[in-house]
Amino acid sequence: MRQRQQTGADRRRAREFEAFVAGAAGRLLHAATLLTGEPADSKPRAERLLTAALARTYADWDRLRGDDPYDRARQEIAARYARGAWRHQPRTGEGPLGRLGPQERLVLVLRLYEGVAEEQTAALIGLPADRVRAICARAVVMMRQPEPARRPAPHWPLSLLHRQVTR
Repeated sequence: MRQRQQTGADRRRAREFEAFVAGAAGRLLHAATLLTGEPADSKPRAERLLTAALARTYADWDRLRGDDPYDRARQEIAARYARGAWRHQPRTGEGPLGRLGPQERLVLVLRLYEGVAEEQTAALIGLPADRVRAICARAVVMMRQPEPARRPAPHWPLSLLHRQVTR
């Protein structure tokens, strides 16, 4: 009888988790994609972040009673990104946040995209709240500045080029 009850509880747990994933996975994947700076059509690091975060959330599912599983998954994505960012720093110019460093990306995504309070963001990444505020302000200023324009190649008239080649 105990085995049958366990099976029923496992099925209920699986259904609850599947419903959670169906509703939250898209937004979580978008946040992970913003963090990793990968293009929208190919985002293996973001998908790995999401998969690991969902696996951890599922493992902790029974202990989450009363807590928001979305917060737990978001915390896991942020923590995994922060731990791995120094090894896999996105190259400059990738994604919409390409000009930002890993810490600035993390703070900006948590604060502005996810809407996490300053104190919660500070606790999540282990920084004082005033430091989070300064990082967020600096990142916003960087994002508001226009990207430096590339200098176009000089246009040389053909007659001038011809004269230089024949000399």
